[in-house]
Amino acid sequence: MGEFVTLLIMASALGMDAFSIALGMGMLGLRLKQIFNIGVTIGLFHIIMPLLGIATGKLLSNYFGMIATFIGGGLLLIIGLQMVLSSFKKDEDDKLMQPVGLGLVLFALSVSLDSFSAGLSFGMLGAKTALTVCMIGIVSMVLSWIGLIMGTRLQHYVGSYGELLGGFILIGFGIKLIF
Repeated sequence: MGEFVTLLIMASALGMDAFSIALGMGMLGLRLKQIFNIGVTIGLFHIIMPLLGIATGKLLSNYFGMIATFIGGGLLLIIGLQMVLSSFKKDEDDKLMQPVGLGLVLFALSVSLDSFSAGLSFGMLGAKTALTVCMIGIVSMVLSWIGLIMGTRLQHYVGSYGELLGGFILIGFGIKLIF
């Protein structure tokens, strides 16, 4: 029971990062189907990345932990900058920063890279793999849904500045991860 509670707390911490970033992404004014797909994708990446981290945990923990943080921060910076720039464009055909296809994969990857680092630690500690990755994936998915829905609701209040605000939120988290 103690391990379950510890894993739940750790999964919640990793999921809160996804929640915060999803809050910014929700400013795009997403539909429920998009919110569902984004949450599921983030949840899947939060299963895959810790699995990869656990698999390599005993080999390269110190080296990869720092690199994963920098890569995640860099991806968030790029996505945030794209959101800010696209908020100034009136061209609706610009799909570079839409949470579909490659944009969704990059977003989910950037949000889940911290789970890779956590997986490295779990791999060295010998945590139960199935329980660990399922807990992280489910909690991250649910918290992402909550963040996306809250961001969408908040977007109604901030109007056309929502995408700009969301971009700045992602840039802030990218800078936080890098430094």
